[in-house]
Amino acid sequence: MEKIEKVWFEENKIFIETNKNKKYSIPLEVFPTLKDASAEERSDFYIWDEAQSIRWECLDEDIHISSFFKEHKLNPQNPVAKLFSEFPQLNVAEVANMIGIHKNLLAQYIYGVKTPSDKMMQDIKDALHLIGRKLLAIQ
Repeated sequence: MEKIEKVWFEENKIFIETNKNKKYSIPLEVFPTLKDASAEERSDFYIWDEAQSIRWECLDEDIHISSFFKEHKLNPQNPVAKLFSEFPQLNVAEVANMIGIHKNLLAQYIYGVKTPSDKMMQDIKDALHLIGRKLLAIQ
């Protein structure tokens, strides 16, 4: 069984090296909490679960070794990314809160890591329309 022996960050990716001298990486967009974290916060981790997982207590984030074996395709030209790129002043956490989802899930939609259902896409648009209506109502 492969076990995590080393963890590091570079080039906007998280890397691991295993006891079988294999190296794997994942773009940080897959884990928005780590992408948004400071270098100090990223370095504050420990390996646990019989060297199968990495834990960041201060960020409440865990990554299992199996995540490194999956292919993670990013799609930065997806419809959600296009909406948010037009309005960079939008606060992802606040929009996610309006929709009733975690900010990391919305960030994964924005980065194209995950694809929202048709209903979720409509919920995202509805939240943005609501913001627009509130802005228009300012006297």
